[in-house]
Amino acid sequence: MSEPTLEVRDLQTAFFTREGVVKAVDGVSFHVNPGEILGLVGESGSGKSVTGFSLIGLVDPPGRIVDGSIRFLGEELVGQPEARWQRLRGGRIAMIFQDPMMTLNPVLRVETQMIETIRAHQRVSHASAREVSLYALQRVGIPAPAVRLRAYPHQLSGGMRQRVAIAIAFLNRPALIIADEPTTALDVTVQAQILYEAQTLCRETGTAMLWITHDLAVVAGLAERIAVMYAGRIVETGATDEIIDRPLHPYTRGLLGSVPDPDQAGERLTQIPGMMPSLLALPSGCAFRDRCPRADEQCASAPPGPSEPEAGRVVRCVHPWQGG
Repeated sequence: MSEPTLEVRDLQTAFFTREGVVKAVDGVSFHVNPGEILGLVGESGSGKSVTGFSLIGLVDPPGRIVDGSIRFLGEELVGQPEARWQRLRGGRIAMIFQDPMMTLNPVLRVETQMIETIRAHQRVSHASAREVSLYALQRVGIPAPAVRLRAYPHQLSGGMRQRVAIAIAFLNRPALIIADEPTTALDVTVQAQILYEAQTLCRETGTAMLWITHDLAVVAGLAERIAVMYAGRIVETGATDEIIDRPLHPYTRGLLGSVPDPDQAGERLTQIPGMMPSLLALPSGCAFRDRCPRADEQCASAPPGPSEPEAGRVVRCVHPWQGG
């Protein structure tokens, strides 16, 4: 088996504020293999996006990586100078943002932005870069790609702009793409098309992808594996089918219970009581215990460490569900 494209070990990213230290990412570990899509799932405030920004060196003060390891193709990235991060970004590592306008410059034509992205990392002619850009737009299903190349971002629909952002991410054939909820604002038809395109591109190019989302239904048909995140920690990891069919952590069960089931039309959805605690004042022990139906005194003593109840499954819980 080939080495992982990305291997994260005990990553800790904190924000040092006047109110105190916010442990946005607290001991996170996972890996992504070549050509694989890993879904990182959790509700807002769980630390998913900060994890993604940490992996590409875009955590701004007062935040910083305080501990842990990020190994990309065998190279340790934690502690690297900004010049090294700049050479990696857009080349070997790319990011797709939730809002495509974080990628696209509104005053430059799509053509200009795509060509500059290629020539920043490759020694190719303007004409060659334009041909690669044209092909990239075709790959993501954009009609009349030659016309779209000459367009400005505001002349494109939201779905079209997101496709352009995905095309830009794949331009330099990166080894890793971090996708931060790129389909949240799109209608379901366009969303399904983009998910299919992303999956196909990863399979064909061998690119590893970390797909960050709050929606388990999205990654159910996209990712090979899922990592569920809560309050800065990954609480459960496993193959997608096993997570969906037999969730072990009570939080994962709560997320799945809140997804509408067409076979149970008209019935109330299961609701996770309460809200995620502030990362400035996490409760003792398990951060989920105040919302968990299985919590007891043992859950308040210390944060549960990772356990592997079965091959390929990792869970942080004192009382995991057995048998799904």
